[in-house]
Amino acid sequence: MTPPGAALFTDLYEITMAEAYLEEGLTDTAVFELFFRHLPPARSYALAAGLEDVLDYAESFHFDDAQIAYLRSLGKFREPFLERLRGLRFSGEIWAVPEGTVVFEHEPVLQVIAPVLEAQLLETWLVNQLHVHTVIASKAARVVDAAQGRMVVDFGARRTHGFQAGLVLARSAFLAGASASSNLLACERYGIPPSGTMAHSYVQAHADEERAFDAFARLFPGTTLLVDTYDTLAGVRKAAEVARRRPGCVGAIRLDSGDLAALAKQARRILDEAGLQQVRIVASGDLDEYSIAGLVAAGAPIDGFGVGTRMAVSADAPTMDFVYKLVEYAGEGRAKLSSSKVLHPGRKQVFRCMRDGAMTHDVIGRFDETPPGRPLLQPVFRDGKRLHRETLGQIRARARRERDALPAQLRGIDAPTERYRVEISDALERDLAALRARLHV
Repeated sequence: MTPPGAALFTDLYEITMAEAYLEEGLTDTAVFELFFRHLPPARSYALAAGLEDVLDYAESFHFDDAQIAYLRSLGKFREPFLERLRGLRFSGEIWAVPEGTVVFEHEPVLQVIAPVLEAQLLETWLVNQLHVHTVIASKAARVVDAAQGRMVVDFGARRTHGFQAGLVLARSAFLAGASASSNLLACERYGIPPSGTMAHSYVQAHADEERAFDAFARLFPGTTLLVDTYDTLAGVRKAAEVARRRPGCVGAIRLDSGDLAALAKQARRILDEAGLQQVRIVASGDLDEYSIAGLVAAGAPIDGFGVGTRMAVSADAPTMDFVYKLVEYAGEGRAKLSSSKVLHPGRKQVFRCMRDGAMTHDVIGRFDETPPGRPLLQPVFRDGKRLHRETLGQIRARARRERDALPAQLRGIDAPTERYRVEISDALERDLAALRARLHV
């Protein structure tokens, strides 16, 4: 959902360039492509996300009277340009890889084909949204994979970098395979199952821990009891007593601190000896894919994980170098030839090659090429509106299929021993060579 006034969520130079384009008569169609140059360390792929927010923005894009008044107050812009902005709507096309698609370095994730002024003004929002969604979805996918089928619940809203980021976290984590979220607004907005337990404060507010458990279980049958406020194993025994006394009222216990593997094994023994095999064990407390993988490898009898801060901010890799680059203007290819940042000219397509249901390699080619492979970029926006809308469930299912098709060496959480192969087509290489020759560089 695009917040009011989002058109002004842009860098100053986008607006100054827009006026300069008009003053110079540069009004032809441009093609911009959005991609990232490098995967973060230990990452073997990224999971594309955020397209729905991009399309919402494109549909609602406009400058309102208050924003025009603010731009006027800066004393930088001429009145005819401000009046042009007042009536401006996005009239171009957008092509993109579907959300939940696995993507790699240098592959266009999104293309904007529009009059250059319009395409330029969308840059900041597009990069911002695809960046934050993709970073979180890619991190969450690793957490889900480390859990090996055990439940993963997003607990991270209070540690995200702002309100909107909390919604992004819940949506992107669910897209990547998480089971639920504690963030009720996100659950209401996106149809994500809500999940939660209790805080230590609830236990502390009672004079007696078992009395706190009993009251909560009576009010919320099937609840999860937090057992580590004082002595963890003593808390497990009290939770077991309440579960025996109130059949069906205790669904799980939650461990939030200490040696989680050892405590889970001891807690499982206590519960089983009490005949409470149906009571599950949930763990939380500064978890990420590495600690979860360690708990799974240690045979900890943990049925689910509540994951907060480290997934919420993608703590080990909080950024990716997404860029938005002009590749074509007025029907002619444009390039960037800076050292280590070479950009091939012209509009492109990404072709994914498969064998026996597994990905083998990708080819980045000219848009009009037809090499073997499935084209990833699809039309998603035209004539002022999106072309279709997907449910989060459909996107989540695609993300699972895409990750299942990854080569085996790319599915782990450690740095891959070899990178996925992404080729540049011969035609694109020839176009780059011809442009270099024309520019004498």
